[in-house]
Amino acid sequence: MEPELFVEAVDAGADLIEIGNFDAFYAQGRIFEAKEVLELTQKTRSLLPEITLSVTVPHILPLDEQVQLAEALVKAGADLIQTEGGTSSQPTHAGTLGLMEKATPTLAAAYSISRAVSIPVLCASGLSSVTVPLAIAAGASGVGVGSAINQLNDEVAMVAAVRSLVEALTTNSVVVRA
Repeated sequence: MEPELFVEAVDAGADLIEIGNFDAFYAQGRIFEAKEVLELTQKTRSLLPEITLSVTVPHILPLDEQVQLAEALVKAGADLIQTEGGTSSQPTHAGTLGLMEKATPTLAAAYSISRAVSIPVLCASGLSSVTVPLAIAAGASGVGVGSAINQLNDEVAMVAAVRSLVEALTTNSVVVRA
């Protein structure tokens, strides 16, 4: 997470910068506090005033602090707020109920944050074709489903998963980011 490296990415053709995907860092014991995420956002915005900037709110924060951080990120110039939380849930049930348990932290964040900010909120982490419609109902403008696709072993399964996710959203106007 070095904002100076984002400049190189934009120079190479990136259209959007995302400060986030903290899950890989959590697995290494690296935690991002609100202050650090805000500072990264401010530094990135100062280096790249015109780029579309998406910032993830860490799920390790209590929900009220997630909302406060999201509000501060908007003031700092974030164009999109992304939620997370799939790694913090420990589903105890199989099937649909387990899928809902898995998505609960990110759905709660999407609901709370989307009511506090005026920019789009992307609900990501722990979502499935069962829960992406719930993300939209909770107030998200779009969903992130990277792991739902990336963890599959072959292209046919990936295509089937994407189709399933799109079908789950056919009654909503949303963006699916894989």
